Amino acid sequence: MQDIPSIERRAARIKLLLMDCDGVLTNGRLWLIDDGDEQKTFNVRDGLGLDLWHRAGLKSGVISGRNSRALERRAHGLYIEYLRQGSENKTQDFDELLRLAEVDETEVAFVGDDLNDIPLMLRSELAVAVADAAEETRAVAHLVTQAAGGSGAIREVIQLILKAQGRWAEVTERYLKAVGSGQ
Repeated sequence: MQDIPSIERRAARIKLLLMDCDGVLTNGRLWLIDDGDEQKTFNVRDGLGLDLWHRAGLKSGVISGRNSRALERRAHGLYIEYLRQGSENKTQDFDELLRLAEVDETEVAFVGDDLNDIPLMLRSELAVAVADAAEETRAVAHLVTQAAGGSGAIREVIQLILKAQGRWAEVTERYLKAVGSGQ
């Protein structure tokens, strides 16, 4: 069983949300296209969650071992500030993004799904594994989401963090006012 008070204490400190792409923002399936590109499926609830995250003035980023125009387009459309694709050294990219975001490990949450995410999770204040993550990845996580990767897991994490920070109600209220007024 997950220690909810401990998770909430960790979540209250978070300023930067970093995540893997394949298996976290997507369900991990790749559609390889004849021109050499690939297609991925992203969840709109994760997108709205990231919109709320950014409206709260918080930063986000993706560190992915693959290169994908689909991820580039999605990250741009969601105003994800930090994007590292084709990462051959996720730890080095993690360190660089913390420097750029001007945060330290006690202010970062990392969401992963597989073995190559474990080193980043071990260094993060809030290590999150999606529900369908590899067993070893779930074992090192502070939190395992109810939702699988690509099925709203990022939205779940964002909601948990913003609630732990006492900001969920305010952020959603401002969002609803903005949407209602057409902004």
